[in-house]
Amino acid sequence: MRSRAAILYGYGHPWTVEEFELDPPRAGEVLLQLSTTGLCHSDEHIRRGNLAPPPETLRSLGLPTMSPTIGGHEGSGVVLEVGEGVTRFAPGDHVVTSFIAVCGQCRWCATGMEYLCDTGDGTLAPGMPTDGTFRHHSLDGRDLGHVSKIGAFAEHTVVSADSLVKIDQTFPLVPAALLACAIPTGYGSAARRAQVRGGDIAVVIGAGGIGTAAIQGARIQGATRIIAVDPVEFKRKSALTFGATHTAATTDEAVETVRELTRGVMADVVVGIPRHDRPGRRRGGTVADPQGRNLRAHRSAGPRDALHRRRSSRLRADE
Repeated sequence: MRSRAAILYGYGHPWTVEEFELDPPRAGEVLLQLSTTGLCHSDEHIRRGNLAPPPETLRSLGLPTMSPTIGGHEGSGVVLEVGEGVTRFAPGDHVVTSFIAVCGQCRWCATGMEYLCDTGDGTLAPGMPTDGTFRHHSLDGRDLGHVSKIGAFAEHTVVSADSLVKIDQTFPLVPAALLACAIPTGYGSAARRAQVRGGDIAVVIGAGGIGTAAIQGARIQGATRIIAVDPVEFKRKSALTFGATHTAATTDEAVETVRELTRGVMADVVVGIPRHDRPGRRRGGTVADPQGRNLRAHRSAGPRDALHRRRSSRLRADE
Protein backbone atom coordinates (compact mmCIF):
# COMPACT_ATOMS: atom_id res chain seq x y z
CA MET A 1 0.00 0.00 0.00
CA ARG A 2 1.04 3.63 -0.37
CA SER A 3 1.11 6.04 2.60
CA ARG A 4 2.80 9.29 3.67
CA ALA A 5 5.53 9.95 6.21
CA ALA A 6 8.15 12.44 7.40
CA ILE A 7 11.45 10.97 6.21
CA LEU A 8 15.02 11.91 7.18
CA TYR A 9 17.57 11.40 4.40
CA GLY A 10 20.66 12.52 6.29
CA TYR A 11 21.82 13.91 9.63
CA GLY A 12 21.24 17.63 9.84
CA HIS A 13 18.72 17.54 7.00
CA PRO A 14 15.08 18.60 7.43
CA TRP A 15 12.27 16.07 7.64
CA THR A 16 10.68 15.57 4.20
CA VAL A 17 6.98 14.70 4.01
CA GLU A 18 6.35 12.39 1.07
CA GLU A 19 4.67 9.21 -0.05
CA PHE A 20 6.26 5.80 0.48
CA GLU A 21 5.44 2.14 -0.17
CA LEU A 22 4.48 -0.07 2.78
CA ASP A 23 4.53 -3.87 2.65
CA PRO A 24 1.86 -5.94 4.46
CA PRO A 25 2.72 -7.31 7.91
CA ARG A 26 4.55 -10.63 8.13
CA ALA A 27 4.54 -13.12 11.00
CA GLY A 28 4.50 -11.39 14.39
CA GLU A 29 3.77 -7.98 12.89
CA VAL A 30 0.91 -5.48 12.84
CA LEU A 31 -0.27 -2.88 10.33
CA LEU A 32 -1.17 0.28 12.21
CA GLN A 33 -3.03 3.42 11.16
CA LEU A 34 -1.61 6.27 13.24
CA SER A 35 -4.03 8.68 14.86
CA THR A 36 -1.65 10.97 16.74
CA THR A 37 2.10 11.31 17.14
CA GLY A 38 3.90 13.33 19.78
CA LEU A 39 7.04 15.35 19.13
CA CYS A 40 9.84 14.23 21.46
CA HIS A 41 13.21 15.90 21.79
CA SER A 42 14.73 12.52 20.92
CA ASP A 43 13.45 13.15 17.39
CA GLU A 44 15.67 16.22 17.18
CA HIS A 45 18.63 14.25 18.57
CA ILE A 46 18.04 11.71 15.79
CA ARG A 47 17.80 14.43 13.14
CA ARG A 48 21.11 15.87 14.30
CA GLY A 49 22.76 12.44 14.40
CA ASN A 50 23.40 12.49 18.15
CA LEU A 51 22.11 8.97 18.78
CA ALA A 52 24.10 6.98 16.23
CA PRO A 53 27.70 6.51 15.04
CA PRO A 54 28.68 8.46 11.90
CA PRO A 55 27.38 6.80 8.70
CA GLU A 56 30.93 6.37 7.35
CA THR A 57 31.87 4.38 10.47
CA LEU A 58 28.87 2.09 10.07
CA ARG A 59 29.60 1.56 6.37
CA SER A 60 33.24 0.70 7.09
CA LEU A 61 32.01 -2.02 9.45
CA GLY A 62 29.52 -3.33 6.94
CA LEU A 63 26.58 -2.17 9.04
CA PRO A 64 23.45 -0.35 7.81
CA THR A 65 23.06 3.36 8.49
CA MET A 66 20.07 4.88 10.27
CA SER A 67 19.07 7.06 7.33
CA PRO A 68 16.98 7.26 5.30
CA THR A 69 14.45 6.69 8.03
CA ILE A 70 10.88 7.50 9.01
CA GLY A 71 10.85 9.44 12.28
CA GLY A 72 8.67 9.26 15.35
CA HIS A 73 8.16 6.85 18.23
CA GLU A 74 5.42 8.40 20.41
CA GLY A 75 2.20 7.34 18.71
CA SER A 76 -1.34 6.07 19.09
CA GLY A 77 -3.56 4.47 16.50
CA VAL A 78 -5.83 1.68 15.33
CA VAL A 79 -4.83 -1.83 14.23
CA LEU A 80 -5.79 -2.49 10.60
CA GLU A 81 -4.27 -5.93 10.01
CA VAL A 82 -2.25 -8.53 11.91
CA GLY A 83 0.32 -10.98 10.60
CA GLU A 84 0.55 -14.71 11.16
CA GLY A 85 0.80 -15.76 14.79
CA VAL A 86 -0.37 -12.47 16.29
CA THR A 87 -2.97 -13.26 18.97
CA ARG A 88 -2.80 -10.25 21.31
CA PHE A 89 -4.20 -7.80 18.76
CA ALA A 90 -7.03 -7.76 16.25
CA PRO A 91 -8.23 -5.27 13.62
CA GLY A 92 -9.98 -2.36 15.32
CA ASP A 93 -7.92 -2.47 18.53
CA HIS A 94 -6.68 0.87 19.86
CA VAL A 95 -2.99 0.88 20.76
CA VAL A 96 -0.05 3.03 21.78
CA THR A 97 3.50 2.39 20.67
CA SER A 98 6.39 1.27 22.87
CA PHE A 99 9.74 3.03 22.42
CA ILE A 100 11.49 -0.29 23.09
CA ALA A 101 9.90 -3.57 21.98
CA VAL A 102 9.37 -6.06 24.83
CA CYS A 103 8.18 -9.67 24.77
CA GLY A 104 6.35 -9.51 28.11
CA GLN A 105 7.30 -13.10 28.92
CA CYS A 106 11.02 -13.37 29.67
CA ARG A 107 12.68 -13.16 33.08
CA TRP A 108 13.37 -9.45 32.69
CA CYS A 109 9.85 -8.56 31.63
CA ALA A 110 8.39 -10.67 34.43
CA THR A 111 10.46 -8.81 37.04
CA GLY A 112 9.74 -5.27 35.84
CA MET A 113 13.04 -4.80 33.97
CA GLU A 114 11.65 -4.76 30.44
CA TYR A 115 14.53 -2.54 29.30
CA LEU A 116 16.77 -5.64 29.48
CA CYS A 117 14.52 -7.72 27.22
CA ASP A 118 16.41 -9.08 24.19
CA THR A 119 13.45 -8.19 21.97
CA GLY A 120 14.41 -4.53 22.27
CA ASP A 121 17.95 -5.07 20.98
CA GLY A 122 18.95 -2.61 18.29
CA THR A 123 16.12 -0.19 18.96
CA LEU A 124 17.65 2.52 16.75
CA ALA A 125 19.03 0.19 14.08
CA PRO A 126 17.12 -0.07 10.78
CA GLY A 127 15.02 -3.08 9.82
CA MET A 128 12.21 -5.00 11.49
CA PRO A 129 12.88 -6.58 14.90
CA THR A 130 11.13 -9.74 13.68
CA ASP A 131 13.54 -10.67 10.86
CA GLY A 132 15.80 -7.69 10.09
CA THR A 133 14.20 -6.97 6.72
CA PHE A 134 12.27 -3.85 5.67
CA ARG A 135 8.56 -3.08 5.19
CA HIS A 136 8.95 0.62 4.39
CA HIS A 137 10.38 1.72 1.02
CA SER A 138 10.84 5.03 -0.77
CA LEU A 139 9.15 5.48 -4.14
CA ASP A 140 12.55 5.11 -5.85
CA GLY A 141 13.01 1.67 -4.27
CA ARG A 142 15.26 2.40 -1.29
CA ASP A 143 14.64 0.66 2.02
CA LEU A 144 13.54 2.99 4.82
CA GLY A 145 14.29 2.53 8.48
CA HIS A 146 11.68 3.49 11.05
CA VAL A 147 12.80 5.08 14.30
CA SER A 148 12.56 2.78 17.33
CA LYS A 149 11.14 0.14 14.95
CA ILE A 150 7.96 2.26 14.94
CA GLY A 151 8.09 5.18 12.49
CA ALA A 152 5.22 7.13 14.02
CA PHE A 153 5.78 10.14 11.72
CA ALA A 154 3.63 8.27 9.20
CA GLU A 155 -0.03 7.82 8.40
CA HIS A 156 0.50 4.04 8.43
CA THR A 157 3.31 1.81 9.65
CA VAL A 158 4.12 -1.86 10.18
CA VAL A 159 5.59 -2.77 13.56
CA SER A 160 6.30 -5.82 15.65
CA ALA A 161 3.42 -6.82 17.91
CA ASP A 162 5.96 -6.45 20.73
CA SER A 163 6.11 -2.70 20.01
CA LEU A 164 2.44 -2.11 20.87
CA VAL A 165 0.29 -1.86 24.00
CA LYS A 166 -3.48 -2.21 23.74
CA ILE A 167 -5.60 0.48 25.42
CA ASP A 168 -9.30 0.78 26.19
CA GLN A 169 -11.25 2.00 23.17
CA THR A 170 -12.99 4.62 25.30
CA PHE A 171 -9.65 6.38 25.92
CA PRO A 172 -9.19 9.26 23.43
CA LEU A 173 -6.41 8.53 20.95
CA VAL A 174 -5.03 12.08 20.89
CA PRO A 175 -3.86 12.26 24.54
CA ALA A 176 -3.12 8.52 24.48
CA ALA A 177 -0.05 9.20 22.32
CA LEU A 178 1.63 10.77 25.37
CA LEU A 179 1.45 7.37 27.08
CA ALA A 180 3.99 6.13 24.54
CA CYS A 181 6.91 8.18 25.90
CA ALA A 182 6.52 11.47 27.79
CA ILE A 183 4.20 10.37 30.58
CA PRO A 184 5.91 7.07 31.50
CA THR A 185 9.31 8.79 31.31
CA GLY A 186 8.33 11.56 33.71
CA TYR A 187 6.04 9.55 35.96
CA GLY A 188 8.49 6.66 36.10
CA SER A 189 11.38 9.01 36.91
CA ALA A 190 9.64 10.19 40.07
CA ALA A 191 7.66 7.13 41.10
CA ARG A 192 9.97 4.30 40.05
CA ARG A 193 13.57 5.45 39.68
CA ALA A 194 13.64 8.20 42.31
CA GLN A 195 11.15 6.26 44.46
CA VAL A 196 9.27 9.23 45.84
CA ARG A 197 7.57 8.21 49.10
CA GLY A 198 4.76 9.58 51.21
CA GLY A 199 5.87 12.70 53.07
CA ASP A 200 8.81 13.46 50.75
CA ILE A 201 9.83 16.95 49.67
CA ALA A 202 10.35 16.71 45.89
CA VAL A 203 11.83 19.20 43.44
CA VAL A 204 11.22 18.89 39.69
CA ILE A 205 13.54 21.03 37.58
CA GLY A 206 11.84 21.68 34.25
CA ALA A 207 8.04 21.74 33.93
CA GLY A 208 7.50 20.76 30.32
CA GLY A 209 5.87 17.51 29.23
CA ILE A 210 8.21 15.14 31.06
CA GLY A 211 8.49 17.44 34.08
CA THR A 212 4.71 17.72 34.36
CA ALA A 213 4.46 13.92 34.36
CA ALA A 214 7.16 13.77 37.05
CA ILE A 215 5.16 16.23 39.15
CA GLN A 216 2.12 13.97 38.86
CA GLY A 217 4.23 10.95 39.77
CA ALA A 218 5.47 12.69 42.91
CA ARG A 219 1.92 13.75 43.80
CA ILE A 220 0.49 10.25 43.31
CA GLN A 221 3.30 8.78 45.43
CA GLY A 222 2.36 11.09 48.31
CA ALA A 223 4.97 13.84 48.31
CA THR A 224 3.78 16.58 50.66
CA ARG A 225 5.71 19.42 49.00
CA ILE A 226 6.47 19.53 45.27
CA ILE A 227 8.51 22.46 43.98
CA ALA A 228 8.42 22.96 40.19
CA VAL A 229 11.32 24.94 38.73
CA ASP A 230 11.01 26.55 35.29
CA PRO A 231 11.90 29.98 33.85
CA VAL A 232 8.68 30.09 31.79
CA GLU A 233 5.79 31.64 33.70
CA PHE A 234 2.93 29.74 32.04
CA LYS A 235 4.71 26.43 32.75
CA ARG A 236 4.99 27.35 36.42
CA LYS A 237 1.27 28.18 36.51
CA SER A 238 0.44 24.94 34.70
CA ALA A 239 2.58 22.95 37.15
CA LEU A 240 0.35 24.08 40.01
CA THR A 241 -2.68 22.54 38.29
CA PHE A 242 -0.88 19.20 37.97
CA GLY A 243 0.17 18.88 41.60
CA ALA A 244 3.04 21.24 42.36
CA THR A 245 2.63 23.04 45.67
CA HIS A 246 5.28 25.70 45.00
CA THR A 247 7.12 27.08 41.98
CA ALA A 248 10.41 28.82 41.32
CA ALA A 249 11.82 30.51 38.23
CA THR A 250 15.41 29.39 38.91
CA THR A 251 17.19 26.69 40.83
CA ASP A 252 18.71 29.36 43.08
CA GLU A 253 15.20 30.51 43.96
CA ALA A 254 14.17 26.89 44.57
CA VAL A 255 17.07 26.43 46.98
CA GLU A 256 15.78 29.26 49.15
CA THR A 257 12.19 27.95 48.98
CA VAL A 258 13.23 24.44 49.96
CA ARG A 259 15.49 25.72 52.72
CA GLU A 260 12.58 27.66 54.20
CA LEU A 261 10.11 24.76 53.85
CA THR A 262 12.47 22.22 55.43
CA ARG A 263 14.25 24.42 57.98
CA GLY A 264 17.50 23.77 56.18
CA VAL A 265 17.21 19.99 55.83
CA MET A 266 16.56 20.32 52.05
CA ALA A 267 14.70 18.04 49.60
CA ASP A 268 14.38 14.28 49.64
CA VAL A 269 14.19 13.96 45.84
CA VAL A 270 15.30 16.10 42.89
CA VAL A 271 14.24 15.18 39.35
CA GLY A 272 16.05 17.24 36.71
CA ILE A 273 15.12 17.75 33.07
CA PRO A 274 18.41 18.51 31.23
CA ARG A 275 17.69 21.76 29.38
CA HIS A 276 17.27 23.42 32.78
CA ASP A 277 20.50 21.94 34.16
CA ARG A 278 23.18 24.05 32.52
CA PRO A 279 26.65 25.27 33.49
CA GLY A 280 26.44 28.40 35.60
CA ARG A 281 23.23 27.42 37.27
CA ARG A 282 23.14 26.03 40.75
CA ARG A 283 23.03 22.24 40.51
CA GLY A 284 20.00 20.23 41.58
CA GLY A 285 22.12 18.45 44.16
CA THR A 286 22.33 21.69 46.14
CA VAL A 287 18.59 21.43 46.68
CA ALA A 288 18.75 17.90 48.08
CA ASP A 289 19.61 16.84 51.58
CA PRO A 290 22.88 14.89 52.07
CA GLN A 291 21.09 11.56 51.50
CA GLY A 292 18.66 12.85 48.88
CA ARG A 293 17.88 11.07 45.63
CA ASN A 294 18.85 12.97 42.47
CA LEU A 295 17.76 11.87 39.02
CA ARG A 296 18.09 13.20 35.48
CA ALA A 297 15.22 12.17 33.21
CA HIS A 298 16.51 12.24 29.65
CA ARG A 299 18.59 10.78 26.89
CA SER A 300 21.69 12.95 26.86
CA ALA A 301 23.27 14.22 23.67
CA GLY A 302 26.41 15.37 25.42
CA PRO A 303 28.55 14.76 28.52
CA ARG A 304 26.70 12.85 31.20
CA ASP A 305 27.39 15.01 34.21
CA ALA A 306 24.88 13.99 36.89
CA LEU A 307 23.16 16.07 39.49
CA HIS A 308 24.99 15.35 42.70
CA ARG A 309 25.80 16.18 46.27
CA ARG A 310 27.93 14.34 48.78
CA ARG A 311 26.48 10.92 49.61
CA SER A 312 23.42 11.63 47.42
CA SER A 313 22.12 8.78 45.28
CA ARG A 314 22.79 9.43 41.58
CA LEU A 315 20.20 7.96 39.26
CA ARG A 316 19.33 8.23 35.59
CA ALA A 317 15.95 7.43 34.10
CA ASP A 318 17.50 6.05 30.91
CA GLU A 319 19.75 3.49 32.62
